[in-house]
Amino acid sequence: MKLIATIAVAFVALSHFGFMALEMFFWDHEIGRNIFSMTAEESAITKTLAANQGLYNGFLAAGLTWGLVTSRRDVVTFFLLCVIIAGVFGAATAKPTILFTQALPALIALVLTFLARPKTLN
Repeated sequence: MKLIATIAVAFVALSHFGFMALEMFFWDHEIGRNIFSMTAEESAITKTLAANQGLYNGFLAAGLTWGLVTSRRDVVTFFLLCVIIAGVFGAATAKPTILFTQALPALIALVLTFLARPKTLN
């Protein structure tokens, strides 16, 4: 169970590193425009906001990575809760599918983390 929990948390962290890259570096590019169904004008206007959002996703990914590397369940729990809250908020205010792409994987990882072991992942 520990290995499954670690893989789930790593998946969430890697996803957020991916979101970071997409929002910070590919937003105003054909890749970002295709994923988010934007025109070149729309992506150009919003690229600064997207980069800021990407930075926050990078912080979430870094925190999850820190928790995994140090085997700190409290750190992993905190950052997974942050991802879940951000996912629920994003689903309510931006795009409902964010609930399934962001909040649900983090919730699954959180449950697996608690099932894995009382205090640490290792």
